[in-house]
Amino acid sequence: MPPDTLPPVQIKGWWPPALLPAWHSALIKIGGSWLVLIALFGADWAEMVDQWWNSSTYNHVLLIPLIIGWLIWQRVPELAKISPGPAWIPGLLLFSGAAFLWVLGALAGVATARQAGAVGMLIAAAVTFLGPKGSAALAFPLGYMALLVPIGDEFIAPLQMITAALTIALVHLSNIPATIDGVFISTPAGLFEVAEACSGVKFLVAMVAFGVLVANVCFIAWRRRAAFLLLCLLVPILANGVRAWGTVFAAQYVGAQAATGLDHIVYGWVFFAIVIALVMSVSWRWFDRPADDRLIDGNAIAASPFLTRLQRFTLSPLLAIAALAAVSLLAQAWAMAADRMVAALPKQIFLTVVPGWNRVDYAPHVWWYPRASGAQHRLLGRYRSTDGQHTVDVFFALYAAQHDGAEAGGFGEGALQASQGWSWQSPGPALAGAKVDRLLAEGRVSRLAETYFRVGDMLTGSNSRLKLATVADRLVLRERPTMLLILSAEDDPAHPAEAALVAFRKSTGSLGPWMDRMAKVR
Repeated sequence: MPPDTLPPVQIKGWWPPALLPAWHSALIKIGGSWLVLIALFGADWAEMVDQWWNSSTYNHVLLIPLIIGWLIWQRVPELAKISPGPAWIPGLLLFSGAAFLWVLGALAGVATARQAGAVGMLIAAAVTFLGPKGSAALAFPLGYMALLVPIGDEFIAPLQMITAALTIALVHLSNIPATIDGVFISTPAGLFEVAEACSGVKFLVAMVAFGVLVANVCFIAWRRRAAFLLLCLLVPILANGVRAWGTVFAAQYVGAQAATGLDHIVYGWVFFAIVIALVMSVSWRWFDRPADDRLIDGNAIAASPFLTRLQRFTLSPLLAIAALAAVSLLAQAWAMAADRMVAALPKQIFLTVVPGWNRVDYAPHVWWYPRASGAQHRLLGRYRSTDGQHTVDVFFALYAAQHDGAEAGGFGEGALQASQGWSWQSPGPALAGAKVDRLLAEGRVSRLAETYFRVGDMLTGSNSRLKLATVADRLVLRERPTMLLILSAEDDPAHPAEAALVAFRKSTGSLGPWMDRMAKVR
C-alpha cells in the first residue's frame, strides 16, 4: 500500500488528526525553500520587518504571521483528508511571475513591487510543493500572506483631501464659520491642517486586513462578504472625518491646543477599537457561518474532478527545486547587471539663458530647496522677467542612473520638503506633462511648483511613467540619464505664481529640448 494512501493516524485529545505522510514531505520542501528565499532576498525582508516594527501604519502586520498560523491550524482536521500532490508546474509559472515582479521593482526602484515579489515567491513556492489540492485547501492563508507587504503610503494624499472635504462639510453643518484651502481649514479658533498623520491611512490599512479575515471566517455568502469589505473601507474614512471635525469643533470652545492634545490621546488604538466595534456591531446579525462550521471541506477538495485533472501537470521534486533556484538566481543576476548601468554625464552643467529673463539672487521668503538624492548634478537659480513683473525659481537635477537612493520620483524627493517647514496644500491647476502642487509654509507663504521628468524624448510629470521608462531601459540594459526639473514661484496677489510660470515656459520654448541643452545630452 503506497504511503500516500495510508489513512491518517488519529491522536486522542485536543490535538487534531495527524496529516498524511505526503504533507510531511511537502512541508519540509516548503520550509527549506522559504529559508533559502528569505536569505536570497534578505534585504527586502529586512525592509519589511523594519516597517512593521517602526511604522505605526504597519504595526498590525506583526500579527499577520500569527493569524496565518491560526488559519492553518483551524484547517488541519480537513487537511488530514487531503494528500498534497508532487511538484506542480503551474506553481513554477506563478513563481516565475513573482520573480519577474521582483525584477521590475528592482529595476524601477519601487520597494513595494520588490517586496510583493519577495512575498509572492514564498506563496508560489508553497503552491508548487502543495499541488492543486493542497493549494486549494490552504488558498486563503496563502492569499492572506499578501498583506505582509506594507502598502498604504500611496493613498495618503487622496485620503488627506477626502478627510479635509468631510471635515469642512461637518464644520459648516455645525454653523462654524470656516474656509478651506486644500488641506488647510481656517476657523475663528485657528488654522488647522489635515496632515499626513491625520489622513487615516493607518486605520484604513489595518481595517482592510481585519475585514478580509472576518469576511472569510464569519461569512459564507460572497455578497455578504463584499458588503462587509465595503463597510470596512467606508467606515474608517468616514470615522476619521468625524474625528477631525471633532477636533475643530472642540477647539472653538477649549482652544486649539487643548483640542489637539485630546485628539492625540484618542487618535490611536482607542480610535481603531471604536471603529472595529462600530463595524462589528452593525455586521453581527448578518454573519452566516455557524460557529462550528468547517472553513474548508476536505472531502470535496480530495474528490474534485477539476483539481484531479490539474494534478497531472507535475514534475519531479528535484527538477522543481532546481527550477526555483535557477529563476531566483536569474532574477538576482538581472537586477545586478542593471544596477551597474551608468549613463555618461558632462562634468559640469549650468542654468541656461532664457530670453526676456535675468538671473537674480535667490532670496525666497521661506527657504525652499527641493530634494534630489543621488543626483550627480543639481542646480537652483532664480529668474526675473525684464519688466520686473514675474519671478520664477528653477531647480534642475541630473541622474546618471535610477536606483535605491537615487530616484527622481521617490518618496520624499522633489518639491515638498517638510523639514524646511513646507506642507502640501493641494493639487495645483492641471497642466499637461507636469505634476503641479501648491505648498504652504508658516501658514502665510504659498508656492506653486511644477515637476517634470525627462528620459530620452519623454517629458512627463507622472512618476508612474518615469518608472515605466526606467524599467524599459534597464530591462534591455540601455544607459540613459534621467532629468528632474521643478519650476516654482511664490504666490502673491499682485503677481500670481501661475501667471509667472506660464510666462517663463513661453520664453523657454519646449521644455524637453531646453532640459536637454541644460544637461548637454543633445
